[in-house]
Amino acid sequence: MTTTRLPTDAEIRALHEKHAPTRAAFELVHTHCEIVRDIALHLLAADGRHGLDAELVRVGALVHDIGVYRLFDGDGRLDTTRYLRHGLLGHGILREEGFPERLCRFCSCHTGVGISREDVRAHGLDLPVADYLAETGEEQLVMYADKFHTKSTPPAFLTADVCGASLGRFGAEKAAAFAALRARFGEPRLDRLRERYGHTLRTS
Repeated sequence: MTTTRLPTDAEIRALHEKHAPTRAAFELVHTHCEIVRDIALHLLAADGRHGLDAELVRVGALVHDIGVYRLFDGDGRLDTTRYLRHGLLGHGILREEGFPERLCRFCSCHTGVGISREDVRAHGLDLPVADYLAETGEEQLVMYADKFHTKSTPPAFLTADVCGASLGRFGAEKAAAFAALRARFGEPRLDRLRERYGHTLRTS
């Protein structure tokens, strides 16, 4: 991917298939990325005031979790102890594949509501000391949309209240950051996605 042309959904699917260690891993991660794409584009279409690049949002959502594949062991088990590094791993994958920095950043800058270098130092996080913060509107929208679906067993959709409460465990400033995103982008309607994918909705 050495040109400025954004990849198609089919090309990104092929990239997922290339890096997925198992079919089950592919289904888990690629499906989640599709869902985040659908949520982000729904939020974007629901309010035309944002002036964001919908194509960039589409691609960013579809690639944001590709680094998760490098956390599966030889038996297909996900190493959750190193999960915080999946964004950096994804950034590395896309860089190796020749993607530009503006796409690589969707991987490294979507975790939680952003991780600052102060967060890394204060909490002793397993990350190089740096800022991992969504800066553009497109990055912020993908980061926000990502909060409404989890790859847990079984995968599930989350209400905005559940998302906010979960982030609040990491400090009042994280809850406030999510609240600001919620006010800016609104709340997604998840009914059709729940029907399409058959995932439950967590309300508490």
